[in-house]
Amino acid sequence: MIKTKQDFINKIHLIISVLIVVPVSFVYGFNPGSQFDIHLNTIDEHNFFKAIMGLYLGFSALWVLGIFKANYLKIALITNLIFMLGLGFGRVLSLLLDGTPTFGYVFGTFAELFLAFYGLWVLSRHHTTTNT
Repeated sequence: MIKTKQDFINKIHLIISVLIVVPVSFVYGFNPGSQFDIHLNTIDEHNFFKAIMGLYLGFSALWVLGIFKANYLKIALITNLIFMLGLGFGRVLSLLLDGTPTFGYVFGTFAELFLAFYGLWVLSRHHTTTNT
């Protein structure tokens, strides 16, 4: 797992992502109204949120592989970067077009963008050290 300071720097955002994304996935999948101002009324809405749960869990599994297996680290870094940038920029777009959501989503926007840019920094350092 984490054996050196460099391992810690390369993987800490993946660990943080898993620790946040896995619980949030279960909230989205089974009871989004408990934490967010979301009220599901149709089977299609429930189905949509369970699909989001599955997507979150699938990416989390890949990030866990990257944490424990060196040959999965680069793909874990890339997918985490894309995942977090996608969420963060989607939320920024919503802030601009729809207004300000609840605190959890505002905080999530900043956290997702931070994790994305941290991942970009790690990936660029990882690329530089493997090509020199």
